[in-house]
Amino acid sequence: MELRGVYTAMVTPFRNGAVDFSRLEELVDMQIDGGVAGLVPVGTTGESPTLSVQEHMKVIETVIKRVAGRCQVIAGTGANSTSEAIEFTLEAKKFGADATLQVTPYYNKPTQEGLYRHFSAIADAAGLPVVLYNVPGRAGVPISVETIVRLSRNANIIAVKEAAGSVDRVSQILDACDITVLSGDDSLTIPMMSVGARGIVSVASNLIPAEVCAMVTAFARGEVDKAMQLHRRYYPVYRDLFLETNPIPIKAAMAMKNMLEEEYRLPLCQMSEANRAKLQATMEKCGIL
Repeated sequence: MELRGVYTAMVTPFRNGAVDFSRLEELVDMQIDGGVAGLVPVGTTGESPTLSVQEHMKVIETVIKRVAGRCQVIAGTGANSTSEAIEFTLEAKKFGADATLQVTPYYNKPTQEGLYRHFSAIADAAGLPVVLYNVPGRAGVPISVETIVRLSRNANIIAVKEAAGSVDRVSQILDACDITVLSGDDSLTIPMMSVGARGIVSVASNLIPAEVCAMVTAFARGEVDKAMQLHRRYYPVYRDLFLETNPIPIKAAMAMKNMLEEEYRLPLCQMSEANRAKLQATMEKCGIL
């Protein structure tokens, strides 16, 4: 399985406290129309910590059915319990997921040996291509380059989403082993691609899928000037989508464009008015509003 291009880390739309599945299907169509290579339902941006198990699985199933083979689906089925992650992943496989995104177990802070055993067990038990998700700012521990090297020897572990904020780590990983790297930070997409990343698991593409796709495609084709123009144009949005904890700003931005109802589940809540005003001004400046 080849991973290349833009993969949208999808938001989970709510209405009156419940998952808005009809709006979710509309968002799937919009993303595909925008040219994305794939969709990533129920990751961090999808508010996975506050979805019930039933909702989690139903969101994945709904996205896969709506996609109907039109793009790849990398299902967010990670957990801080290995057995639970395996259970989720097997269920996503039944639905027809192309791959699984596996976040570093959070809160229990495993050792590197524990991480190796955790990801290996999931890859072996589920038999589904695995994308590792390195996000130490959220999970509390990084997946070391050495551990990625060990995991890359498993035929089912095919990629790593790098969200540690380091371009140099991309070079370190690719120097040490043969594995696909995807940027986990919109603002670092072009810098990471310049040293070998194949694309981005994007938050911003929820809002502007065609524009993010145009930037990534231009760079991949060697049209560096065009890619840099798009990067500079939309960089303020990439920046301000993280004024507060993701996915609060992206949902606020999408609500400003009437793409969904602005609903969250506690402990997430609406943006402060000051940050909302900054985000709105940035969107207007960049021509999104």
